[in-house]
Amino acid sequence: LTVDRGVTSMLHPLPTAAPAEFLSDKQPGWGSPLHTPVPAAYAEVVANPSATLQVMAHDTTLLSSEWSTLQQQTAPAASLATQASPTTTVRLDVIDSGRNWVRTKVVDAESGELLPCRIHFRSPAGVPFLPYGHNSRLITNFHTDIGGDVLIGEVPYAYINGECEGWLPRGEVLVDVAKGFEYQPLRTQVEIVPGQQTLTITLKQFVDMGKERYFSGDTHVHFLSAQGAHLEAAGEGVGVVNVLQSQWGSLFTNTEEFTGRPSVAPNGKSIVYVSQENRQHLLGHLSLLGLVKPIMPWCVDGPTEGEIGGALETTLSRWADECRAQGGTTIIPHMPVPNGEVAALVVSGRVDAAEMVVHDAYMHEEYYRYLNAGFRLPLAGGTDKMTSDVPVGIFRTYVHIPADEPFTYDNWCRGLRRGNTFVSSGPLLRLCVEGHTIGDTVRLSAGGGCIEVEAVADSNIPINCLEIIINGRVVDRTQVTNGAHHLHLKSTVRITRHSWITARCAGPNYAPINHHTRSRRGVMAHTSPIYLAVGEDWWMFDQQIATYLLTMMQGSLDYIHHRSPQWEPQHVTHRHGLNDHIAYLTEPILEAMAIIHQRMHALGLQH
Repeated sequence: LTVDRGVTSMLHPLPTAAPAEFLSDKQPGWGSPLHTPVPAAYAEVVANPSATLQVMAHDTTLLSSEWSTLQQQTAPAASLATQASPTTTVRLDVIDSGRNWVRTKVVDAESGELLPCRIHFRSPAGVPFLPYGHNSRLITNFHTDIGGDVLIGEVPYAYINGECEGWLPRGEVLVDVAKGFEYQPLRTQVEIVPGQQTLTITLKQFVDMGKERYFSGDTHVHFLSAQGAHLEAAGEGVGVVNVLQSQWGSLFTNTEEFTGRPSVAPNGKSIVYVSQENRQHLLGHLSLLGLVKPIMPWCVDGPTEGEIGGALETTLSRWADECRAQGGTTIIPHMPVPNGEVAALVVSGRVDAAEMVVHDAYMHEEYYRYLNAGFRLPLAGGTDKMTSDVPVGIFRTYVHIPADEPFTYDNWCRGLRRGNTFVSSGPLLRLCVEGHTIGDTVRLSAGGGCIEVEAVADSNIPINCLEIIINGRVVDRTQVTNGAHHLHLKSTVRITRHSWITARCAGPNYAPINHHTRSRRGVMAHTSPIYLAVGEDWWMFDQQIATYLLTMMQGSLDYIHHRSPQWEPQHVTHRHGLNDHIAYLTEPILEAMAIIHQRMHALGLQH
């Protein structure tokens, strides 16, 4: 679209959904699906009355009109159309219905207090009207437009502290407001009449997990500032945000944000801790939470993690040891990819939790392998947010903190390590076995017995099934066809050997119901295990899995010895200061392999 005596913005796509379709979406507050190709677009135009507007396709004019002619057409949708080809009609519509500067408040239905949230306004035609100071046309590239706004599918949202102001179109206005998983989202239509300058919107709390002493956190966020993380945490109802500094070649992020201590909001409801994710492209990535001092080098082994020409200076195991020495918490992010050193970390007890960021069968099966091999491993939830189309906490960890412990960063991490956690991208999930909760060990007499299992899921996005899993297999399920906001399952199961039990929920047969995000992340929840010990301390082992883990670790050794880039020994003094660099790299992996061998020997097994 061009104008010869005036100014026009670039063309921006309009959503394909009509207002009725947008309002009836089953995921209000969570965007709308992406559609391509886009049949319509809009631009902002300021021009002299005699100016000529032209719709161009490359160098061909499809439609032209004098600006005054368009403005004289019947309001509010003046129109001029032409048949550009036998199959294509081009139309120009003037859709400005007038506007008011409106001050909006979002309040809690029960207390009447201002409610931090994210909010979206649009005209019936689909033109977004975000509050003043917020960008309605976000760029979703890596490291771009991060902070204060988010794009979910086709819908841009602004994070606000409960109040905002700016232009809204006169007449019908579509409003979409959400605050995480514990409030009922609101998608509705309001009327803005001439002269109106205020608007109040009310949100109702769906479930209060704080009363149950569960506090949510995102273990994995990049690029946000600490203050931006506080704003988005409040808007999404997230209690803890871990912003992780890291390295991509010569790009070092959030260096200036690191303080070595938590940043606590004045109301105490959100905590931001800038810490670290260290990475190697084959051995894997490791989130180091709660660091007092940075652990260097952050990333190793050259592009695309470390610097050009960089060598394998250290391993994940060594990073984990340094983090533990500082009292920090170690998490395998986006488990199990990359997967080189993950087995050694879990087997040697160097990690505190495994992070889910997607609803993926591969992720689930890898996680279940470690449990079936006898390794206690809590679940954590994080987003790996690096772009503006991922909301903070769309995958999050709910951690239980006992009533006699205050909500602090240290207590949240301590609860995460204890394993009383569940991962959620929407549903709020509970699991109880014989009065014991997630992370506990239920002791049964020799020979086992029957146990009663109860699982409950509440979700402000409809879900279809709730399952009980024992040792990786579904033992009971409740399911609905059209989706429900509440599911409940009670089951009696006979246990005859050491086991573990979890609950999970999602779409039909645990298939994904996708969020409208561009990455199509599934709506689901999954608890950490409850461990079932029969006659003695909990102990599980699987020879086939043990062989698999040994193969993984041998592959890491082979990589270190034969394929990893290394400095010539005479040309470098390493950070660790030891003479035998290869021994430094391989020692933790050999230690983990010895643990597996000892278990196999104890059972008289061959390896």
